Amino acid sequence: MKRYLVTGLLIWIPLVITLWVLHLLVTTLDQSLELLPPSLRPEALFGFAIPGVGVILTIVVVLATGILASNILGQRIVLIAEDLLRRIPVVNSIYYGVKQVSDTLFKPGGQAFRKALLVEWPREGTWTIAFLTGVPGGDTATHLEGDYVSVYVPTTPNPTGGYFVMLPREDVIELEMTVDDALKYIISMGVAPPVGRRRPGRDPARGVPERGRVSASDNERRAGGR
Repeated sequence: MKRYLVTGLLIWIPLVITLWVLHLLVTTLDQSLELLPPSLRPEALFGFAIPGVGVILTIVVVLATGILASNILGQRIVLIAEDLLRRIPVVNSIYYGVKQVSDTLFKPGGQAFRKALLVEWPREGTWTIAFLTGVPGGDTATHLEGDYVSVYVPTTPNPTGGYFVMLPREDVIELEMTVDDALKYIISMGVAPPVGRRRPGRDPARGVPERGRVSASDNERRAGGR
C-alpha cells in the first residue's frame, strides 16, 4: 500500500500544483477586466463570468503598449513618463530598481545569466552551481585588484533568492551545461542532474574539478578596461 500511495502522489502532486498555478495566474490576470467599463464586462454582455478573458485582455494591452513604445511618438511619451517618475522620491527608487532588473532579464538580446559556473561556496571545498552575470563596474572595480567576475549564487529549491558575489575569474569554472539545465538541477535540489560530457581536466577518482578560467566576452573586456 505504501508503494501504491507513493506512486499516486507522484502523479497527483505535479498535476495539482500545475492546476493551482494556472488558476492563480488566470485569476490574477482576470483582474485586468476592472479596466473596462461595467457595461463591457462579460457579466454584463453574457450574463456570467468567463474565466480567461482577462488573460486575453492583458496580452492585448501589453502588445499594444509594445507597439506604441516602438515608434518615435511612443518612445517620447515613455521618456516623459519616466522623467515624471524620476521626480517622485519613493517611487523613483522602486520604479528604477525594478526597471533595471526587468531590462536585464527580459530585454531582447540581454544576458542576465550568461553562463553556468561551478564555484566554491560558502567555504573552500564546498562546491555549488552559480551564474555569470557580468563584471564589476563603477567604483567597485577600482578597489579590486586583478580580473574579477560578477556571480549570482542561487538558493535551492527557489533560485530567485541568492547571493551576489564578485570572484576572481580564475576561481570559477565554466560548466558545459545550459543555463536552463543548471536551473532545473538547482530547483530539483540535485535529484535530476543534467546529462553532459565529462570536462577534460577532471579527476574521476577525486571527483573534484580542476580550476579553470571563464573566457571574457568583448563586452566584459571593455567593461573591465573602464
